[in-house]
Amino acid sequence: MRLRQAARVILVGAPGVGKGTQSERLLTRFPQLSAISSGDLLRHNVKNRTPLGIKVERTMKTGGLVSDDLILRLITNELDRRGWLFGGRPNVMTLSSAVVGDGSLLEGASDAFGSSLEADPLAGASLSQQASEDPAASFLLDGFPRTATQAKRLDEIVPINWAVSIQTPFDVIMQRISSRWVHEPSGRVYNTTFNAPKIPGFDDITGEPLVQRADDSEEVYRTRFRKFQETSEPLLEHYAKKGVLWEVSGMSSDEISPKLFQEFERRFL
Repeated sequence: MRLRQAARVILVGAPGVGKGTQSERLLTRFPQLSAISSGDLLRHNVKNRTPLGIKVERTMKTGGLVSDDLILRLITNELDRRGWLFGGRPNVMTLSSAVVGDGSLLEGASDAFGSSLEADPLAGASLSQQASEDPAASFLLDGFPRTATQAKRLDEIVPINWAVSIQTPFDVIMQRISSRWVHEPSGRVYNTTFNAPKIPGFDDITGEPLVQRADDSEEVYRTRFRKFQETSEPLLEHYAKKGVLWEVSGMSSDEISPKLFQEFERRFL
């Protein structure tokens, strides 16, 4: 199915609501929609020892949070790499050619990169007129923004034109999470209510024991859920004021997906 206009989409929902499942289904159903994941961009830069990756790695090793400025620069750089931005300064933060094997910057480059890392990540760049209308410049942004402040900063570079709020009752999500078992070496996930292992407690492929993640406990989840509510309310209000918020509810991913597809097609096909 061909899109008639560019779709710039984010999915908002509590942990365990099924955002990952809905993202995969949207990307499969609408091939013109591409994924941009802030987490993947972070891992890519760390792996390739870019100046940004080195800075991020140091921050994470000391237990710090990666700043909004750095995440925005990551996204800006990715959009620019795809040819969707105009204006702004050249982005040198991800030039791995300036890094030698031990991860240190080449002689003479340190000052330049240091000043660049501290510079305003917006740097005057914004979505080009062509990209703002071209269906080929459609994407699903994952992992960012998570707060209204982040959303406002992002708006200055690339305005989101569809923010989806996925809603499932707390008790349903809690049951889903408490029934989740994981094979840690492979990452395979089972659920005793709808995707149970052939032998309870053991991986189908290797026969190795399954475990439950520490953060899947009810106590930990309730804390995560409260935190999500605190940050998501202003975020959703921000997108509601811009007229791009759409809410969908359901008891399962299979109930939500058809509604999501129908609304996406109404807006962009």
